[in-house]
Amino acid sequence: MIEAYIYDAIRTPRGKGKPDGTLHQVPAVRLSALVLNEIARRNHLEGAAVEDVIWGNVTQVGEQGACLARSAVLYSNLDERIPGLSINRFCASALEAVNLAANQVKGGAGEGFIAGGVESMSRVPMGSDGGAIAADPTLAMKSYFVPQGISADIIATRFGFSRDDVDALAVESQARAKRATEEGRFKSILPVTDINGLPILEHDEMIRATSMETLAGLTPSFKQMGEVMPGFDSIALMKYPELERVHHVHHAGNSSGIADGASAVLVGSKAFGARLGLTPRARVVATSRVGTDPTIMLTGPVPATEKVLAAAGMAIGDIDLFEVNEAFAAVVLRFIQYFGVDTARLNVNGGAIAMGHPLGATGAILIGALLDEMERADRETGLVTLCIGSGMGAATIIERV
Repeated sequence: MIEAYIYDAIRTPRGKGKPDGTLHQVPAVRLSALVLNEIARRNHLEGAAVEDVIWGNVTQVGEQGACLARSAVLYSNLDERIPGLSINRFCASALEAVNLAANQVKGGAGEGFIAGGVESMSRVPMGSDGGAIAADPTLAMKSYFVPQGISADIIATRFGFSRDDVDALAVESQARAKRATEEGRFKSILPVTDINGLPILEHDEMIRATSMETLAGLTPSFKQMGEVMPGFDSIALMKYPELERVHHVHHAGNSSGIADGASAVLVGSKAFGARLGLTPRARVVATSRVGTDPTIMLTGPVPATEKVLAAAGMAIGDIDLFEVNEAFAAVVLRFIQYFGVDTARLNVNGGAIAMGHPLGATGAILIGALLDEMERADRETGLVTLCIGSGMGAATIIERV
């Protein structure tokens, strides 16, 4: 089989995904074009140099609708002969874009791809596209639907994570992100500039100092929607009657922040790199995707990791570094609990609790963050995994070349 390699990975800073966020003035199509242009410039991509642009974004309505991938290609300086494919696997959309590109390379369906994604949550609010999973009562009842925050609290309840446990992980995420920024560890960041080339945002906007005392003062975000009758807790207890109650421990400080951002990864075969004079940074070893319980919803990183390890013929101890998306603190704690992973090797430079989670872009952001840290710390193997709405998971293993 043909091997698939990662040649480059870049991202914008993550901006606060609200109308007062710095990137609110920059639509998703322009954020996308910025990273597409930069990855083309840095790697001397001329003409129809890649087979496709595979682009994740979750809320595909309004200015993020109508195949945003193709709009981004046309908005950018890429050749119009390059098509664009928009995909949506919720929070893992950009990782799935990278995986799809890598697997097409391995299967001989193209030598080079740009994969990644974007989300402008300040301009196109999460959930504004609707969806049967929440809106169709027949499906919602069949799947025992509850919102993701309730799902995170169910994980904490079932697997024994206290309020102090989830808050401690959040404090550490902020501290690690702050240190990484101060030390310049995020090599893959591309500043967002205006049409005159003046900087709009050069660093992740949402990192902030915090403490256990500060977080202790925050009210659980999902307690009211869970407990006020008829509340979602009653649905959860119908699905999991062994639980006495749902303990609500998640809040704005230990959950991922709503964010704007874009990311891109250049994936290709060895022949693709040789033709362009490029040196690969990593090899895509294996990929996976799974479906899981749609009520607890966010446990997918565990079976997705088991599946990708089996595909690679590896064990958890063979992985040097991990990026587990911090959708909610309990998601990461469950991963650590299940696999017994040393926390010094996981989310080394913080995660989405500190820097935000621009839904359609995050998976490729994590690829870049992992690759930067593997090179900085001289590590050989890394694994990225994300939980996914409606009960799914995805994972990717990469190896430095």
